[in-house]
Order: sequence, then structure tokens, then C-alpha cells
Amino acid sequence: MSDTLVVGKHLGRDFQRGVVALRDVNCRIASDARIAVVGPSGSGKTTLLHILGGLDKPTSGTVEWPGLGPFEELRPRHIGLVFQTPSLFPALTVAQNVGLPLVLAGDPASAGAAAAALLDLFGLGELRDKLPEELSGGQSQRIAMARALVMRPKLILADEPTGQLDSITAQFFFDTVMEQLEGTGIALVVATHDEAVAARMATRWTMDHGRLVSEWPRQDAA
Repeated sequence: MSDTLVVGKHLGRDFQRGVVALRDVNCRIASDARIAVVGPSGSGKTTLLHILGGLDKPTSGTVEWPGLGPFEELRPRHIGLVFQTPSLFPALTVAQNVGLPLVLAGDPASAGAAAAALLDLFGLGELRDKLPEELSGGQSQRIAMARALVMRPKLILADEPTGQLDSITAQFFFDTVMEQLEGTGIALVVATHDEAVAARMATRWTMDHGRLVSEWPRQDAA
């Protein structure tokens, strides 16, 4: 399956004090996938994204990245991450935060222009010289998505990227994201409570008490 980017088999994740975040989850992400991960708070959505992105290790089961290469090169080169909590570096300006993945990947010469272009696309160009402490939560979310896009990775994992946006801003923001991904082959997996976002994704994973209880349309996760 050459188009398979990530495969999770029988994933389980236990934390201290008997908290079970994931239970026997099987899933697959293909190139160009559009996946919404839905379910109530505490159902395991964030934990699943962290494991698929290589930020956390499962307690049981395995995760592999056949279409992304060695684990050491996953981030920021091949996986872009958007966290639910603030993740911008406080000492860097907005433009520097967005361009940081290119700097880390050894291409600092492209960072400034690429960051400026994405900030303009998202209507955030006037914020380029501000520090994260000067931003609203919604602005920080959009800037984090621009940072995830700047490397043109093969996969973007986004956790509640519209959670702090009003409906009109969220629609414009997500329209821009989808337009940027069109025809690129980049896969997008979004954990969300926003039904308007989930409805635009081709595939829906429904989580409940750590289990992937339904997947529509059904895919072969093995």
C-alpha cells in the first residue's frame, strides 16, 4: 500500500491511576485523506493524534509510518502538528513561529517569504511582527495551522483547530486550509467538536471511551 502514510494496529494507551485513553484502536491514514475524529471530550481523540504523530508511544500495539520515512524525520519535515493548547514559541514573532519548521529543516532562506505568504492567505499579515502574548486564542490557532502548512508536509494532524473561532471566521479559515491542500496529496486529520468542519471531511472516525467505535466510510485498517 504505497499510498499509506500511517498504520496503527491494536493501539492502547494507559496512563497513571488506571486511566485508559485508548483501547485496541486500528486505523490507517492514506495520502490525500480527509479524516474527522469526533467524539465526546475524554474519548481519546487527542491521545490518538499524538501517537499517530509520533509524540507519544502506545502502551500496547504498534504504529508505523510506511509512507513517511524514518521516525527521526517525521517532524517537521513530513508531519505538521496543530495542538489544542497554545504551542507558539513566546520569544519568537508570529512570522518567526510560522517559518520555524523550515529553519529546523535546514532551509532558513525560504522561511521569511513562505511565512509571509501564508500569513497573508489567512488574513493575518498585520500580525507578523507581534509576539504570541499579544494574540488572541483564535489568532494563535490560525497561526499554528500556518506553521503546520509551511513545510508542505505529507500529513497534518490538527486538534480542535477551530475551537476558539466564531462560525464566520472558522468557515473562512477552514476554506483557506482546504484550498491550500487541494491537489497536493497532503492528508489532513482533524479532531473536532465542530460539526461544520467534520461534515466537510470524507471520512469520519468516531471515538468513545478510548475505542474507535465507528468509521465511515469503512476502510481496511490492517
